[in-house]
Amino acid sequence: MMRNTAVRAVIVFALAFAGIAALSAAGFADTVREPHNWQLGMQAPATPVKERIQAFHNELLVIITLITLLVLGLLLFVIVKFNARVHPVPTRTSHNTVIEVMWTVVPVLILVIVAIPSFKLMYFMDRVPNADMTIKVTGHQWYWEYGYPDNGDISFNSNLIPDDQLKPGMRRLLEVDNPLVVPAKTNIRVQVTGTDVIHSWYVPSFGVQEYAVVGRLNESWFNVEQPGTYYGECNQICGVNHAFMPIKIVAVSKDDFQKWVAKSKAAGAPADIEKILADGKAADAPASLVATAAARDVAAAGNR
Repeated sequence: MMRNTAVRAVIVFALAFAGIAALSAAGFADTVREPHNWQLGMQAPATPVKERIQAFHNELLVIITLITLLVLGLLLFVIVKFNARVHPVPTRTSHNTVIEVMWTVVPVLILVIVAIPSFKLMYFMDRVPNADMTIKVTGHQWYWEYGYPDNGDISFNSNLIPDDQLKPGMRRLLEVDNPLVVPAKTNIRVQVTGTDVIHSWYVPSFGVQEYAVVGRLNESWFNVEQPGTYYGECNQICGVNHAFMPIKIVAVSKDDFQKWVAKSKAAGAPADIEKILADGKAADAPASLVATAAARDVAAAGNR
């Protein structure tokens, strides 16, 4: 009877584990670098730091899964083999030197295996590798201020767009009036500070979480591998409007970034990066259409 119960427990556990694995695979297969419904696992990495964090997370997941299965197996073995019905007279053995050494040495080895890549990852996250530019982030109650000291000291505030001003396609509680614009494929140093209380500049897909502390200048870095739009939020409870401090980052090509910098300097305010990107696509459209028409003519000539 106990064996049948144990077999059923193993089958149920296996089915549950398979279902979780399938859902996790579906979640990881989505490469959208933003929160989405029914998401499982981390957001897809957009920087080298996040790639290493996710790889380390996956390694730890394997280790803790094996430990869990081992402990579960031992428990089931004890339940089946040493229950009162099957084993009415319990053994009086009290010490086993081999087992005592194993349960001391094996956990130490596991911790060493975990500690070495952990220290390497911490060093990689902390060391800014030859920064190409610097961005200063200042946390306020309850908005972010961004500065570009390497690009003419451009500075502006970034505030949440209220629900009643959202346009179709905008994401509630994540859209801002002035996003942080950065060039892709560039090592960017981020200096974070605060003016009132402790905030946290947290962008999940970047693997960056840096505290904005009054009187301190904390530092991190990122290198966005692909142009796109990325979101984050303050995850340090900083007051009544803590939930309304989103972070929106638009990564663009280096040429588009220089256009944005030039227009922002000329206007004395942050330029509309969406308009710059739209103008660039419109300027490229005629050339692509001409190339397509030429290719069509060549193909038609070859078919005559």
